[in-house]
Amino acid sequence: MSIFHRSVMPLLALLLSACTAIQPQLSSDAATEPSPNAWAQHTKHSGDPRSDRLWIDGRWVQFFDQERIESRNGNITIHPQPTGWRNETPRDLLVHSASPWQASIKLKDGISTTVQPLQPITLTLRIVGYSGSVEVHLYDDQQQAVGTFTTQASDGRAEMAVTPRGAIGPQWALIVINDQIAGAQSDIFTLEPTTALQTGRPLFDRLYPRVHGFMEQGITEYTLNGQRVRGYRSPDNPLLWLRDHVYQGRGFRYFETDVVSLLDAFRQAQRPDGSFPDVIDFPDMHVQAYRKEVEADLEYLFVQGVYEAWQMTGDDDWLRENLEAMRQGLRYITDNPLRWDAQRGLVRRPYTIDTWDFAIGPTTVSPDGKPAPRHWIDEQTIWGIFHGDNTGLAYALELMARIEEYVGDPNLANDWREQSRAIIARLNALSWNGSFYTHFIPISETVSIPGLDTAVQLSLSNAFALNRDGLDFHQGRSIVAAYYERHDPERAFAEWYSIDPPFPSGTFGLGGRPGDDPGEYVNGGIMPLVGGELARGAFNYGAEGYAFDILRRYAGLIELTGQSYLWYYPNGNPGISGPDTLPTDGWGSSAMLSALFEGAAGIVDRDSRYRDLFLSPRWAADPELRTVDVVTRYAASDGYVAYSWRREEQSLTLDVTGSWENTYIRLLLPAGASKVLDVQVDGQTQPVEIKHIVDSRYVVVEADGGNVEITVLWR
Repeated sequence: MSIFHRSVMPLLALLLSACTAIQPQLSSDAATEPSPNAWAQHTKHSGDPRSDRLWIDGRWVQFFDQERIESRNGNITIHPQPTGWRNETPRDLLVHSASPWQASIKLKDGISTTVQPLQPITLTLRIVGYSGSVEVHLYDDQQQAVGTFTTQASDGRAEMAVTPRGAIGPQWALIVINDQIAGAQSDIFTLEPTTALQTGRPLFDRLYPRVHGFMEQGITEYTLNGQRVRGYRSPDNPLLWLRDHVYQGRGFRYFETDVVSLLDAFRQAQRPDGSFPDVIDFPDMHVQAYRKEVEADLEYLFVQGVYEAWQMTGDDDWLRENLEAMRQGLRYITDNPLRWDAQRGLVRRPYTIDTWDFAIGPTTVSPDGKPAPRHWIDEQTIWGIFHGDNTGLAYALELMARIEEYVGDPNLANDWREQSRAIIARLNALSWNGSFYTHFIPISETVSIPGLDTAVQLSLSNAFALNRDGLDFHQGRSIVAAYYERHDPERAFAEWYSIDPPFPSGTFGLGGRPGDDPGEYVNGGIMPLVGGELARGAFNYGAEGYAFDILRRYAGLIELTGQSYLWYYPNGNPGISGPDTLPTDGWGSSAMLSALFEGAAGIVDRDSRYRDLFLSPRWAADPELRTVDVVTRYAASDGYVAYSWRREEQSLTLDVTGSWENTYIRLLLPAGASKVLDVQVDGQTQPVEIKHIVDSRYVVVEADGGNVEITVLWR
């Protein structure tokens, strides 16, 4: 930051904060400047001056020890000094004097006063009688300098393009001529980021608005115990399930403002033993909260849901409110003998298909006397270890360790983290088959299913494991490869199998309902939620081209049909589980959206409100992409990231702004960038650091302060 910025910014921050209620006018009002005698008469009891008399928002303003004096249209008024003004240093306020010119600035006519970051806008200046060079210094709502722009005025008029960036809110400017302050203007425009993507490729560019539209169809809102509850329903059931809502958070974070009320309702419904229900009360449907007793994933899902909602809001007090509920839930799942296999030190469950809620065996009878799949535990239940429960729990324990370090007990953080690592080590020893996690390891008895080799079954939670931080690099690459190798268009239109190979007909007692036969529902159906998790993981494990291919195929599917289903038959026909099935599946579409924004765009939050940003743009993996503009915004807070990515024949440029305080950037190089010659950060050359991920090469840069521009040159 220049000496000019350091010296005048405290002054102008206070001037503009005091004057924001006045609408800016052109400098014709300068003719009404009060006479020296009139000004002196009003200021003789105000103490020593703290600034020159400056032209601010169409009036004259001067600061003194005790008061602020203003003159507009010749009318002089005295105001109390803003709080904290006396703490400023007079020297900093007097370094630069007022210019003899009076300048005003505003948005060019016809431009919206609400603007997106990094999208250039045009400002018009009026400086009566002046021709020559003029500078505009732009500041954000936090009084941080965000840009200096120079233009030439002719006959008192000028235009200039500026690039909004920095903190959300009103932005203001200083107009400087010959190193003197010719004027200042507040509230020129308001920076209000909204999530958006522009790549020039319609399939990618329309993905976010389409998914947003899908997810809006799944919103459910009603009053429960005197409080409004708002959440995202299951794609094939009208109730609010904890599982479906939490996973859809990968998508609704970008547009939903209420991300806590449903989690609050689940916390209030927590049972005395620490366990959670699957669904919340729905009075209008005469449904009371209940749990499908074969489920063993709800406690870790609550922790994940709370952590991600806190990321979206940055509400530390709300996070603290949930501490004890999260602790109790984790203690339940790791201690209760119904859920915890103490001998193996892993979560156990009945033999279900992956994380779903019905167990192997013949049709049973529900409490209301109707035939039903085996949602319940009884003497015929076959117990075992399912990998997804344990990778999910290990991930939640790591998240809990971060939460304890931030707002809880650091000693507990160590315990949670050690437990997380131990679970992964034991699971690897038991379930890792060298390529992926074996679907289910029976522990109560030997299970043989005629015609099926269960050892080669690849189940959907392997894709989820890619994004749960517990895998080593070899494991991640192996899981991605396992799915890639099963991509055979003659077998299925996509390799996003719920499980492959599926179980024979009738294995799960569904009585002819979808899922009873192979290729249906979770028994070998094709699920976009698997494809989305797989794509996000593929981006992280050096398979960027494959990840882009998945996104293209899904985007093409919804472009063609205007619909998205929870599952499809292998031939591509949509799966209809019943009358409540939505053709606007929020679970799978949000997983794909996460792959787009967190994988392709590479925007990952390592704290809350993007304060600690991991940024890894991977657009260079697609040789057709040349310019990309991205904005991701948490609708529930002021957290956002925006960047412009530009690719030339022998260079890449990345211009980044947002609410982040520090960022670790990995910028993917194109395949043809054989030798990197220069890396510049904000115009300054820095040592070149290259990170290799399989055949991919990334330039590594670290930055802080919310704004950075990186240029990479190669030959």
